[in-house]
Amino acid sequence: MGNEEDLIGRIRAARGRLAADGPLRVRSDGDFELVSVPASDSDVLRDLLLAEKPGTVIEIGLAYGSSALAIAEALAAGGSSEVRHVIIDAYQKQFHGSGWAAIAGAGLTGLCSLVEERSQIALPRLLDDGFVADAAFVDGSHIFHNVFTDLFYLRELVRPGGLVILDDCNYPSVATAARYFELNTGWQPEHIEQPTRLRAFRLPTLRTEPNFKSFRPFGVDATE
Repeated sequence: MGNEEDLIGRIRAARGRLAADGPLRVRSDGDFELVSVPASDSDVLRDLLLAEKPGTVIEIGLAYGSSALAIAEALAAGGSSEVRHVIIDAYQKQFHGSGWAAIAGAGLTGLCSLVEERSQIALPRLLDDGFVADAAFVDGSHIFHNVFTDLFYLRELVRPGGLVILDDCNYPSVATAARYFELNTGWQPEHIEQPTRLRAFRLPTLRTEPNFKSFRPFGVDATE
């Protein structure tokens, strides 16, 4: 990745420009502010991953690249010489390639790779290929069955004891999908010190299958 300090400096500069000026192209007025992870929450994401010191992170949803740059900063600052950031986003063309342009502009094409497919299609193939991640960030489709499918495959792809971080759990569709894995597969909420809209879950260190007789209903109140 070249000189670590130079790389981190480039990433931080790219993050600062994106937060201050926005991307060069947007889908519509106000879209960047609507769909991007805010800078403060991106800092939380970075810090969660810095504490993990992961080697491989998988991200679902690139959009304008704010969360991807934060993840890349954590990977670059983690001290490992072998890091990998796999991003899945089938709709980058709808964002005029702005997210990948931010990645390329920071010199991160060697660290990051983009899979331009729906995550529900790409994740099973990664599993079949033997791919393993240390952590994952989920900010893709917010339709319940898509989120649930993402989390189902991430349960297989993220190593035991790894971390799954989600954005937008204020949406009942996202929160309900996460709640299933919390109640029925042993995912533990990870405490986050800073105020944030992100939620993080620690996977069990021993992966077991739940007994169907012990199934716990997992609906959440719409106000949660």
